[in-house]
Amino acid sequence: AGCGRGKMAAGGAADAQARFGHSVKGLLTEKVTSCGTDVIALTKQVLKGSRSAELLGQAARNMVMQEDAILHSEDSLRKMAIITTHLQYQ
Repeated sequence: AGCGRGKMAAGGAADAQARFGHSVKGLLTEKVTSCGTDVIALTKQVLKGSRSAELLGQAARNMVMQEDAILHSEDSLRKMAIITTHLQYQ
């Protein structure tokens, strides 16, 4: 009878060990999935930030071009005013 109990105890320990192994595998799988999700979210955020910087740069370039166009128009208007004044004297 004593030998039977030893086998059952060993079998119970093996079962507990198997359950523990499954539990650890499950936790590891969860953690890996969670980390993968976090990495994907981080990558998306970095790309979004990169895109934002690109759009800001584009907006700044457009603003500079508009400023140049406005200054050129202002200069042309000033010249036309001078010409108009000269024509009125004649």
